[in-house]
Amino acid sequence: MIIGGKNFDTANHTYIMGILNVTPDSFSDGGKFNGMDAAIAHAHQMVEEGVDIIDVGGESTRPGHIQITDEEEIARVTPIIEVLKKEFDVPVSIDTYKSHVAEAALQAGADLVNDIWGLKYDKKMASVIAKYQAACCLMHNREKAEYQDFLKDFMDDMKECVRLAKAAGIEDDKIILDPGVGFGKTYEMNLEIIDKMEILNELGYPVLLGTSRKSVIGLTLDLPVTQREEGTMVTTVYGVQKGCAFVRVHDVEKNKRAIQMTKAIMRGHEV
Repeated sequence: MIIGGKNFDTANHTYIMGILNVTPDSFSDGGKFNGMDAAIAHAHQMVEEGVDIIDVGGESTRPGHIQITDEEEIARVTPIIEVLKKEFDVPVSIDTYKSHVAEAALQAGADLVNDIWGLKYDKKMASVIAKYQAACCLMHNREKAEYQDFLKDFMDDMKECVRLAKAAGIEDDKIILDPGVGFGKTYEMNLEIIDKMEILNELGYPVLLGTSRKSVIGLTLDLPVTQREEGTMVTTVYGVQKGCAFVRVHDVEKNKRAIQMTKAIMRGHEV
């Protein structure tokens, strides 16, 4: 899989997508990197720690978030993307579900569109991605956590995301799937899909796991956002064991070490 001119061996490696929120109200680091200097400094740190993709978000998608206009979101993300592409040799992702924002970000140099609605929110999103021949990450989501048969319904939803992508002309080697932990699911459903995420493998696309600091970890461990690092790393290790090609995290260095250690144990050994 080629993203931003970089070759990703998704069958044999687990890569890190580092989160760069340039929002004042992100659930985990709201306002912390809401400014050019702070954002670029954080990106520099992630690059030094070995990040593989930098995911730029201009609107919080936490539960109860306030939607902003396309224009405001574009104003937040495009200057950051332009600088990232000039200063670092790392692919850049835009975290948005709006086609106008995605197109502006792609024009600014973004290489991948990370859509939390899996092409279902904005009917123009799939065609924009196809137009720029960009990679995309399609996440599972629902407005309400209501299912007849959770895993079957989940897979039907993901198949629809793929159908929308294919209908728009997005190539197979440009598609990543995300089970959508924390979106449109109950606490138990979130645990279930982490445990059963390998069912996505039957669709034949690389899988991205995004659990970093999320409520499923906070509820399990009864910990605030600032103390969910270890819980996140456990899910990263679990993702590696399940064959995930990408993990989307806030803490690059520690999760990269966890991946490296897990891979060392899993590989064949001559004793």
